[in-house]
This record gives sequence, C-alpha cells and structure tokens, in this order.
Amino acid sequence: MSKMKLYALMLTVMMLWGFNVIAIKVIVEVFDPAAITAFRIFVAGLTVMALVIIWREIRWLTKKEGYYVFVATITGVVAHHFFLAIGVANTTASNAGLIAGLVPLLTTLFAAMFLGDRLTVSKSSGILFGLVGVAFIILNGSGSISSISKGDLFVFLSITAQAISFIFIKKGTETMSPRLMTGWMLLFGSGGLLITSLLLNPSGIQTFSLGSPFVWVVFVSSAVFATALGHSMYNYTIQHLGPGETAIFINMTPFFALLGSYLFLGETITPVQIFGFLLIIIGVLLGTGAVKPSLFKINRHKRAY
Repeated sequence: MSKMKLYALMLTVMMLWGFNVIAIKVIVEVFDPAAITAFRIFVAGLTVMALVIIWREIRWLTKKEGYYVFVATITGVVAHHFFLAIGVANTTASNAGLIAGLVPLLTTLFAAMFLGDRLTVSKSSGILFGLVGVAFIILNGSGSISSISKGDLFVFLSITAQAISFIFIKKGTETMSPRLMTGWMLLFGSGGLLITSLLLNPSGIQTFSLGSPFVWVVFVSSAVFATALGHSMYNYTIQHLGPGETAIFINMTPFFALLGSYLFLGETITPVQIFGFLLIIIGVLLGTGAVKPSLFKINRHKRAY
C-alpha cells in the first residue's frame, strides 16, 4: 500500500476515534465506566478475531511474540482504556482533549529512545504545530484549562500507556499480522479490564440494565467500528509507517470530535477552531514528510531554469 493510501487510512481512523470520544462520553454517563469498558473491548476483540479467522491468520504465538502482545495489552488496552474511561468521566473535555494531543510527542520520544528513530527538525516542527492546533480547538470549544484534577491525571496516564504500547506493537507486527496482534490484545485486555472492574466495583455489571436501545447502538458502534476496526487499521499503519510518524495523525482526533459535536449535539464550530484545524493539517504534513516531494519538485523546476 502506498503512503498516500496509508495516510487516507489514518484519516479514516482519526475520524472514527474522534467520533468515539462522544460515544464514550454517552456510554460512561449511563453505565459503570470500568465494567462497560471491559465489555466494549471484549466485543471488539471478538470482532477482530472473527476477521482473523476469515482471513486464515489465526495461529499460536512464539515466545517473543507473546511477550510483545502481553506488554502491548497491559499498556495499550488495560491501562489505556481503563484510565481513559475514568478520566473522561472526571475531567472537562478541554483538558482531556489537550492532554490527548501529547500522544504524538510521547510516541516520537519513545520511538527515538527505544527504536532509534530520528527526531528530525521537520518531525519536531510538525508535532509543535499539531499541539498548537489542538490547543486552539480544545480551548475555544470548551473553555480555559483549569487546575490539574484526578481526571486530568488519569487521561495523562492513559495516553502515556498508549504511546508505550505503540513501540511494542511495532516490534510485534514485524513477524505477525496486525489483525492477529490486535485480536489477541483486545481479548486478553478485556479479561484484564473485567477483573479490574470487579475488584473496584463488583456491582458495576448491574448498571447494564440502565441502557436504552439508543445507548446500546452507540455501544456497538463504538466497539465494532472505533475500537475493533480502528485499532486494526491503526496497528496496520504502525507496521508500515512506524509509531512516530503514525502517532502524528492523532492530532486530528480533536477536530473530528468537534465535528461530531456539531453534527450530533448541535454545537457551533467557530473560525478559531477552523484555524486550529489548519495548524493540525500543517503539523501532519510536516511531521509525516508528505510535503517534501512537492517542495523537491519545485526546487528542481527552478534549477532547470
């Protein structure tokens, strides 16, 4: 798959994840956050494993692959989704969105530390533009940043764990298909989340009876499209682009969350938020190096004269 197709795939994933922020908010306001997160990841895991079986990619893992899946599961599924669910329920949208914008920076730093990726000027500039764009969108859409709260801490722990998992996903997908790794991660992770939810609130599952048909439709959409297909596609791009370059696209998630708020909740998009999105686009282009070929052609054209 060409880079442009991979970038288009990432754009689709960011749209799914952006809309999923609204879905998670709807879900955790009705159900126990830990219990419903465990069930959501379990449904997503079954969905991915069904695709793995259809594509005949199911197999046992080697010892090294099992290690990568285990660490990625603990960090990218159990810790990430648990902390995210608790954090979203206990902080403002502005704080959560801005903190989540740190994922590309953390991933790029971890990739440089553990995978030997170069932290180039272009990539660093792209991250900076993306963070500024995230700040414009989130701050204008939800108000000013308040003091650090318990929810802020949980969201930060969530995105830190996710950034760490990208490193091990990159290592694991060197010898196994992204779908296979995603399926095992989600299934094992749902078990860890279920144990955690039972320890924290044994009666949390009883809140499932409170859900209306609409809320359950939102739940299934979140589990199948955003979590199952979204993670599968994201892990596929990590295999081909690397964790640092792929994570830069996460800066686009707040924009799609904002767009989803406009489409489904009737909120207004302001010119400042549009300007923030343009900064994010610039950040993605710089960070991925997508603008380099066009610049090279311009320079070559000038030299011809």
